[in-house]
Amino acid sequence: MDTLALAERMSRLGTETAFEVLVKARAMEARGKHVVHLEIGEPDFDTPAHVKEAAMQALRDGYTHYTPAAGLPQAREAIAEETERARGIPVEPAEVVITPGAKPIMFFAILALVNPGDEVIYPNPGFPIYESMINFVGGIPVPLPLREERDFRVDPEELRRLVTPRTKLLILNSPHNPCGSALTRQDVEAIADIALAHTFFILSDEIYRRILYEGEHVSITAFPDMRERTIILDGFSKTYAMTGWRLGYGVMRPDLADRIAQLMVNSNSCTAAFAQMAAVAALRGPQDEAEAMVAEFRRRRDVIVAGLNRIEGITCRMPQGAFYVFPNVKAVDRVVKRFADYLLDEAGVAGLAGTAFGVHGEGYLRFSYANSIENIQEALRRIEKAVQEYRARVSMSS
Repeated sequence: MDTLALAERMSRLGTETAFEVLVKARAMEARGKHVVHLEIGEPDFDTPAHVKEAAMQALRDGYTHYTPAAGLPQAREAIAEETERARGIPVEPAEVVITPGAKPIMFFAILALVNPGDEVIYPNPGFPIYESMINFVGGIPVPLPLREERDFRVDPEELRRLVTPRTKLLILNSPHNPCGSALTRQDVEAIADIALAHTFFILSDEIYRRILYEGEHVSITAFPDMRERTIILDGFSKTYAMTGWRLGYGVMRPDLADRIAQLMVNSNSCTAAFAQMAAVAALRGPQDEAEAMVAEFRRRRDVIVAGLNRIEGITCRMPQGAFYVFPNVKAVDRVVKRFADYLLDEAGVAGLAGTAFGVHGEGYLRFSYANSIENIQEALRRIEKAVQEYRARVSMSS
Protein backbone atom coordinates (compact mmCIF):
# COMPACT_ATOMS: atom_id res chain seq x y z
CA MET A 1 0.00 0.00 0.00
CA ASP A 2 1.32 3.43 -0.92
CA THR A 3 2.10 5.94 1.81
CA LEU A 4 -0.94 8.08 2.56
CA ALA A 5 -0.16 11.60 1.40
CA LEU A 6 -2.19 13.82 3.69
CA ALA A 7 -2.46 17.58 3.60
CA GLU A 8 0.19 19.20 5.80
CA ARG A 9 -2.47 20.72 8.04
CA MET A 10 -3.46 17.23 9.25
CA SER A 11 -0.13 17.00 11.08
CA ARG A 12 -1.25 19.94 13.22
CA LEU A 13 -4.52 18.37 14.31
CA GLY A 14 -4.74 17.10 17.88
CA THR A 15 -7.21 14.82 19.61
CA GLU A 16 -9.17 14.32 22.82
CA THR A 17 -7.31 11.92 25.11
CA ALA A 18 -10.44 11.05 27.10
CA PHE A 19 -11.71 8.94 24.23
CA GLU A 20 -8.35 7.19 23.85
CA VAL A 21 -8.35 6.27 27.54
CA LEU A 22 -11.96 5.10 27.25
CA VAL A 23 -11.03 2.75 24.40
CA LYS A 24 -8.16 1.30 26.44
CA ALA A 25 -10.38 0.92 29.52
CA ARG A 26 -13.10 -0.83 27.50
CA ALA A 27 -10.51 -3.23 26.10
CA MET A 28 -9.38 -4.04 29.64
CA GLU A 29 -12.99 -4.69 30.65
CA ALA A 30 -13.39 -7.02 27.68
CA ARG A 31 -10.50 -9.04 29.13
CA GLY A 32 -12.32 -9.28 32.47
CA LYS A 33 -10.75 -6.42 34.47
CA HIS A 34 -13.09 -4.15 36.43
CA VAL A 35 -12.52 -0.46 35.72
CA VAL A 36 -13.99 2.57 37.49
CA HIS A 37 -14.59 5.19 34.82
CA LEU A 38 -13.59 8.71 35.84
CA GLU A 39 -12.21 9.73 32.45
CA ILE A 40 -15.20 10.81 30.35
CA GLY A 41 -16.96 14.14 30.82
CA GLU A 42 -20.44 12.82 30.32
CA PRO A 43 -23.38 12.97 32.75
CA ASP A 44 -24.40 9.47 33.85
CA PHE A 45 -28.06 10.53 33.93
CA ASP A 46 -30.72 9.91 31.32
CA THR A 47 -32.11 12.67 29.11
CA PRO A 48 -35.31 14.04 30.75
CA ALA A 49 -38.38 12.10 29.66
CA HIS A 50 -40.25 15.13 28.31
CA VAL A 51 -37.29 15.95 26.05
CA LYS A 52 -37.23 12.44 24.60
CA GLU A 53 -40.99 12.52 24.12
CA ALA A 54 -40.71 15.85 22.27
CA ALA A 55 -38.18 14.28 19.89
CA MET A 56 -40.42 11.28 19.27
CA GLN A 57 -43.42 13.53 18.69
CA ALA A 58 -41.35 15.61 16.28
CA LEU A 59 -40.53 12.46 14.33
CA ARG A 60 -44.20 11.55 14.21
CA ASP A 61 -44.98 15.10 13.06
CA GLY A 62 -42.57 14.85 10.15
CA TYR A 63 -39.50 16.70 11.44
CA THR A 64 -37.29 14.41 9.38
CA HIS A 65 -36.07 16.76 6.66
CA TYR A 66 -33.56 19.55 6.10
CA THR A 67 -33.84 22.72 8.12
CA PRO A 68 -32.30 26.14 7.49
CA ALA A 69 -28.55 25.90 8.08
CA ALA A 70 -28.69 28.13 11.16
CA GLY A 71 -31.59 26.17 12.66
CA LEU A 72 -35.36 26.03 12.82
CA PRO A 73 -36.90 29.45 13.55
CA GLN A 74 -38.73 28.17 16.64
CA ALA A 75 -35.55 26.62 18.04
CA ARG A 76 -33.50 29.76 17.41
CA GLU A 77 -36.23 31.79 19.10
CA ALA A 78 -36.23 29.53 22.18
CA ILE A 79 -32.44 29.76 22.46
CA ALA A 80 -32.54 33.55 22.05
CA GLU A 81 -35.14 33.79 24.82
CA GLU A 82 -33.10 31.58 27.16
CA THR A 83 -29.86 33.43 26.43
CA GLU A 84 -31.54 36.78 27.08
CA ARG A 85 -33.15 35.57 30.29
CA ALA A 86 -30.04 33.90 31.70
CA ARG A 87 -27.53 36.59 30.84
CA GLY A 88 -29.61 39.76 30.94
CA ILE A 89 -28.73 40.81 27.41
CA PRO A 90 -30.97 41.43 24.37
CA VAL A 91 -30.73 38.56 21.86
CA GLU A 92 -32.47 38.10 18.53
CA PRO A 93 -32.99 34.73 16.81
CA ALA A 94 -30.83 35.99 13.91
CA GLU A 95 -27.88 35.93 16.31
CA VAL A 96 -28.26 32.17 16.99
CA VAL A 97 -26.69 29.33 15.00
CA ILE A 98 -27.57 25.76 16.00
CA THR A 99 -24.96 23.08 15.33
CA PRO A 100 -24.60 19.30 15.77
CA GLY A 101 -22.83 19.55 19.11
CA ALA A 102 -21.01 22.56 20.52
CA LYS A 103 -17.59 21.70 19.03
CA PRO A 104 -18.55 23.06 15.58
CA ILE A 105 -18.91 26.50 17.16
CA MET A 106 -15.27 26.29 18.28
CA PHE A 107 -14.24 24.99 14.88
CA PHE A 108 -16.25 27.51 12.86
CA ALA A 109 -15.41 30.53 15.00
CA ILE A 110 -11.68 29.86 14.79
CA LEU A 111 -11.92 29.02 11.09
CA ALA A 112 -13.88 32.21 10.36
CA LEU A 113 -11.78 34.62 12.40
CA VAL A 114 -8.17 33.39 12.58
CA ASN A 115 -5.71 33.87 9.73
CA PRO A 116 -2.34 32.09 9.60
CA GLY A 117 -0.02 33.89 12.00
CA ASP A 118 -2.80 35.37 14.12
CA GLU A 119 -2.41 34.76 17.85
CA VAL A 120 -5.12 33.10 19.92
CA ILE A 121 -4.92 33.20 23.71
CA TYR A 122 -6.50 30.15 25.33
CA PRO A 123 -6.64 28.66 28.85
CA ASN A 124 -4.02 26.05 29.68
CA PRO A 125 -4.81 23.57 31.10
CA GLY A 126 -7.93 23.69 28.95
CA PHE A 127 -10.15 21.75 26.59
CA PRO A 128 -7.67 20.24 24.09
CA ILE A 129 -9.71 21.07 21.00
CA TYR A 130 -8.97 24.77 21.49
CA GLU A 131 -5.25 24.33 20.85
CA SER A 132 -5.87 21.68 18.18
CA MET A 133 -8.06 23.98 16.09
CA ILE A 134 -5.78 27.01 16.50
CA ASN A 135 -2.89 24.94 15.14
CA PHE A 136 -5.04 23.43 12.39
CA VAL A 137 -5.91 26.81 10.84
CA GLY A 138 -2.32 28.05 11.11
CA GLY A 139 -2.87 30.35 14.07
CA ILE A 140 -0.35 30.76 16.88
CA PRO A 141 -1.60 29.27 20.16
CA VAL A 142 -0.71 31.43 23.17
CA PRO A 143 -1.34 29.51 26.40
CA LEU A 144 -2.77 31.44 29.33
CA PRO A 145 -1.70 29.48 32.43
CA LEU A 146 -4.36 28.66 35.01
CA ARG A 147 -2.54 28.39 38.32
CA GLU A 148 -3.53 26.46 41.40
CA GLU A 149 -2.73 29.39 43.69
CA ARG A 150 -5.52 31.32 41.94
CA ASP A 151 -7.90 28.36 42.13
CA PHE A 152 -7.24 27.81 38.41
CA ARG A 153 -8.86 31.11 37.42
CA VAL A 154 -7.53 33.46 34.75
CA ASP A 155 -5.10 36.06 36.10
CA PRO A 156 -6.09 39.29 34.30
CA GLU A 157 -2.61 40.76 34.72
CA GLU A 158 -1.03 37.72 33.12
CA LEU A 159 -3.55 37.98 30.31
CA ARG A 160 -2.69 41.65 29.81
CA ARG A 161 0.98 40.75 29.32
CA LEU A 162 0.13 38.16 26.66
CA VAL A 163 -1.92 40.48 24.43
CA THR A 164 -0.08 41.77 21.36
CA PRO A 165 -1.13 43.55 18.15
CA ARG A 166 -1.45 40.08 16.56
CA THR A 167 -3.98 38.84 19.15
CA LYS A 168 -7.14 37.95 17.22
CA LEU A 169 -9.10 35.84 19.69
CA LEU A 170 -9.31 35.08 23.41
CA ILE A 171 -10.97 31.85 24.54
CA LEU A 172 -12.64 31.77 27.96
CA ASN A 173 -14.25 28.77 29.64
CA SER A 174 -16.20 29.14 32.87
CA PRO A 175 -17.06 26.90 34.64
CA HIS A 176 -13.90 25.29 33.41
CA ASN A 177 -12.86 21.93 32.03
CA PRO A 178 -10.64 20.35 33.38
CA CYS A 179 -10.21 22.35 36.59
CA GLY A 180 -13.82 22.98 37.67
CA SER A 181 -12.92 26.62 38.35
CA ALA A 182 -15.28 29.54 37.77
CA LEU A 183 -14.46 33.15 37.02
CA THR A 184 -15.67 35.75 39.50
CA ARG A 185 -17.46 38.94 38.49
CA GLN A 186 -14.27 40.85 39.25
CA ASP A 187 -12.26 38.50 37.02
CA VAL A 188 -14.65 38.91 34.10
CA GLU A 189 -14.88 42.68 34.49
CA ALA A 190 -11.07 42.94 34.44
CA ILE A 191 -10.92 40.74 31.32
CA ALA A 192 -13.58 42.91 29.65
CA ASP A 193 -11.52 46.02 30.39
CA ILE A 194 -8.52 44.43 28.66
CA ALA A 195 -10.65 43.44 25.68
CA LEU A 196 -12.06 46.95 25.36
CA ALA A 197 -8.53 48.33 25.09
CA HIS A 198 -7.87 46.07 22.08
CA THR A 199 -9.77 44.70 19.09
CA PHE A 200 -9.77 40.93 19.55
CA PHE A 201 -12.84 38.70 19.66
CA ILE A 202 -13.79 36.47 22.57
CA LEU A 203 -15.05 32.91 22.33
CA SER A 204 -16.85 32.39 25.64
CA ASP A 205 -17.35 28.67 26.22
CA GLU A 206 -20.26 28.54 28.68
CA ILE A 207 -21.29 24.92 28.17
CA TYR A 208 -21.14 24.26 31.96
CA ARG A 209 -23.02 27.45 32.89
CA ARG A 210 -25.86 25.62 34.64
CA ILE A 211 -23.54 23.26 36.54
CA LEU A 212 -22.38 25.75 39.14
CA TYR A 213 -22.35 25.09 42.88
CA GLU A 214 -21.29 28.39 44.43
CA GLY A 215 -21.41 31.99 43.32
CA GLU A 216 -22.99 33.26 40.12
CA HIS A 217 -22.28 32.64 36.48
CA VAL A 218 -21.06 35.85 34.87
CA SER A 219 -20.91 36.06 31.09
CA ILE A 220 -18.58 38.63 29.62
CA THR A 221 -21.46 39.64 27.33
CA ALA A 222 -23.10 41.31 30.35
CA PHE A 223 -20.47 44.08 30.30
CA PRO A 224 -20.83 47.19 28.09
CA ASP A 225 -19.74 46.90 24.47
CA MET A 226 -18.81 43.21 24.79
CA ARG A 227 -21.79 41.72 22.94
CA GLU A 228 -20.56 42.56 19.45
CA ARG A 229 -17.12 41.06 19.98
CA THR A 230 -18.18 37.88 21.84
CA ILE A 231 -19.30 34.48 20.60
CA ILE A 232 -21.20 32.56 23.27
CA LEU A 233 -20.81 28.79 23.00
CA ASP A 234 -23.44 26.68 24.76
CA GLY A 235 -25.42 23.51 24.26
CA PHE A 236 -27.52 20.72 25.70
CA SER A 237 -25.03 17.89 26.32
CA LYS A 238 -24.15 18.72 29.91
CA THR A 239 -27.20 20.42 31.41
CA TYR A 240 -29.73 17.99 29.97
CA ALA A 241 -27.57 14.83 29.72
CA MET A 242 -27.83 14.91 25.92
CA THR A 243 -24.25 14.14 24.84
CA GLY A 244 -25.32 11.66 22.18
CA TRP A 245 -27.89 14.01 20.68
CA ARG A 246 -25.14 16.28 19.30
CA LEU A 247 -26.89 19.56 19.91
CA GLY A 248 -25.13 22.86 20.53
CA TYR A 249 -25.31 26.49 19.51
CA GLY A 250 -23.52 29.77 19.26
CA VAL A 251 -24.83 33.28 19.91
CA MET A 252 -23.03 36.10 18.13
CA ARG A 253 -23.50 39.30 16.11
CA PRO A 254 -25.77 38.75 13.08
CA ASP A 255 -23.13 39.33 10.39
CA LEU A 256 -20.86 36.70 11.96
CA ALA A 257 -23.82 34.37 12.47
CA ASP A 258 -24.43 34.53 8.72
CA ARG A 259 -20.86 33.43 8.07
CA ILE A 260 -21.02 30.62 10.63
CA ALA A 261 -24.24 29.45 8.97
CA GLN A 262 -22.35 29.48 5.67
CA LEU A 263 -19.79 27.10 7.20
CA MET A 264 -22.70 24.91 8.28
CA VAL A 265 -23.96 24.81 4.69
CA ASN A 266 -20.52 23.69 3.54
CA SER A 267 -20.10 20.98 6.20
CA ASN A 268 -23.16 19.62 7.97
CA SER A 269 -25.99 21.29 6.00
CA CYS A 270 -28.04 21.52 9.20
CA THR A 271 -28.68 20.02 12.62
CA ALA A 272 -31.24 17.22 12.88
CA ALA A 273 -34.76 18.70 12.86
CA PHE A 274 -36.28 16.44 15.51
CA ALA A 275 -33.32 17.14 17.84
CA GLN A 276 -33.97 20.87 17.50
CA MET A 277 -37.57 20.34 18.57
CA ALA A 278 -36.27 18.43 21.59
CA ALA A 279 -34.10 21.46 22.35
CA VAL A 280 -37.20 23.66 22.48
CA ALA A 281 -38.79 21.25 24.96
CA ALA A 282 -35.62 21.19 27.06
CA LEU A 283 -35.47 24.97 27.35
CA ARG A 284 -39.18 25.66 27.80
CA GLY A 285 -40.15 22.57 29.77
CA PRO A 286 -39.65 21.66 33.45
CA GLN A 287 -36.13 22.08 34.80
CA ASP A 288 -36.45 19.85 37.87
CA GLU A 289 -34.41 16.95 36.45
CA ALA A 290 -31.58 19.25 35.40
CA GLU A 291 -31.57 20.87 38.83
CA ALA A 292 -31.65 17.48 40.59
CA MET A 293 -28.67 16.37 38.52
CA VAL A 294 -26.67 19.40 39.61
CA ALA A 295 -27.58 18.76 43.26
CA GLU A 296 -26.33 15.17 42.92
CA PHE A 297 -23.11 16.34 41.27
CA ARG A 298 -22.57 18.65 44.25
CA ARG A 299 -22.87 15.68 46.63
CA ARG A 300 -20.40 13.69 44.55
CA ARG A 301 -18.00 16.62 44.39
CA ASP A 302 -17.91 16.86 48.15
CA VAL A 303 -17.25 13.12 48.48
CA ILE A 304 -14.42 12.96 45.96
CA VAL A 305 -12.67 16.13 47.11
CA ALA A 306 -12.74 15.05 50.77
CA GLY A 307 -11.56 11.56 49.81
CA LEU A 308 -8.67 12.78 47.65
CA ASN A 309 -7.48 15.17 50.34
CA ARG A 310 -7.29 12.28 52.80
CA ILE A 311 -4.77 10.47 50.60
CA GLU A 312 -1.17 11.23 51.52
CA GLY A 313 0.60 12.81 48.57
CA ILE A 314 -2.54 14.25 46.96
CA THR A 315 -4.14 17.64 47.44
CA CYS A 316 -7.28 18.82 45.71
CA ARG A 317 -8.91 22.24 45.42
CA MET A 318 -12.68 22.49 45.71
CA PRO A 319 -14.15 23.02 42.21
CA GLN A 320 -17.01 25.48 41.87
CA GLY A 321 -18.60 24.06 38.75
CA ALA A 322 -18.66 21.42 35.99
CA PHE A 323 -18.10 17.84 37.21
CA TYR A 324 -14.32 17.54 37.38
CA VAL A 325 -11.66 17.60 40.05
CA PHE A 326 -8.04 18.46 39.25
CA PRO A 327 -5.93 17.07 42.08
CA ASN A 328 -2.24 17.86 42.53
CA VAL A 329 -0.21 14.61 42.52
CA LYS A 330 3.28 16.09 42.21
CA ALA A 331 4.28 14.46 45.50
CA VAL A 332 3.48 11.08 43.94
CA ASP A 333 5.11 11.65 40.55
CA ARG A 334 5.87 14.92 38.84
CA VAL A 335 5.54 13.13 35.47
CA VAL A 336 1.81 12.62 35.76
CA LYS A 337 1.32 10.45 32.67
CA ARG A 338 3.27 7.63 34.34
CA PHE A 339 1.02 7.69 37.38
CA ALA A 340 -2.18 7.99 35.31
CA ASP A 341 -1.14 4.90 33.32
CA TYR A 342 -0.36 3.04 36.55
CA LEU A 343 -3.78 3.89 37.99
CA LEU A 344 -5.50 2.41 34.96
CA ASP A 345 -3.25 -0.58 34.38
CA GLU A 346 -2.76 -1.66 37.99
CA ALA A 347 -5.65 -0.15 39.97
CA GLY A 348 -8.39 -0.14 37.36
CA VAL A 349 -9.15 3.57 37.76
CA ALA A 350 -9.50 5.47 34.48
CA GLY A 351 -8.58 9.14 34.79
CA LEU A 352 -6.68 11.59 32.63
CA ALA A 353 -3.22 13.04 33.00
CA GLY A 354 -3.39 16.80 33.34
CA THR A 355 -1.05 17.07 30.36
CA ALA A 356 -3.94 15.88 28.16
CA PHE A 357 -5.15 19.47 28.67
CA GLY A 358 -1.85 21.22 27.98
CA VAL A 359 1.65 21.63 29.33
CA HIS A 360 0.45 23.49 32.41
CA GLY A 361 -1.46 20.37 33.48
CA GLU A 362 1.76 18.59 34.40
CA GLY A 363 1.58 17.21 37.94
CA TYR A 364 -2.22 17.04 38.00
CA LEU A 365 -4.88 14.46 37.22
CA ARG A 366 -8.41 15.05 36.01
CA PHE A 367 -11.18 12.89 37.37
CA SER A 368 -14.79 13.22 36.27
CA TYR A 369 -17.24 12.59 39.09
CA ALA A 370 -20.06 11.85 36.66
CA ASN A 371 -20.35 8.46 38.31
CA SER A 372 -22.17 7.07 41.34
CA ILE A 373 -21.00 7.81 44.86
CA GLU A 374 -20.52 4.06 45.33
CA ASN A 375 -18.15 3.92 42.36
CA ILE A 376 -16.38 7.12 43.44
CA GLN A 377 -15.75 5.63 46.88
CA GLU A 378 -14.41 2.45 45.28
CA ALA A 379 -12.13 4.56 43.07
CA LEU A 380 -10.85 6.44 46.14
CA ARG A 381 -9.99 3.17 47.87
CA ARG A 382 -8.10 1.99 44.81
CA ILE A 383 -6.29 5.32 44.36
CA GLU A 384 -5.14 5.36 48.00
CA LYS A 385 -3.80 1.81 47.73
CA ALA A 386 -2.17 2.58 44.37
CA VAL A 387 -0.45 5.69 45.76
CA GLN A 388 1.05 3.67 48.62
CA GLU A 389 2.27 0.93 46.30
CA TYR A 390 3.54 3.36 43.67
CA ARG A 391 5.52 5.45 46.14
CA ALA A 392 6.99 2.30 47.68
CA ARG A 393 8.04 1.10 44.23
CA VAL A 394 9.64 4.44 43.38
CA SER A 395 11.41 4.48 46.76
CA MET A 396 12.86 0.99 46.23
CA SER A 397 14.11 1.83 42.74
CA SER A 398 15.83 5.07 43.80
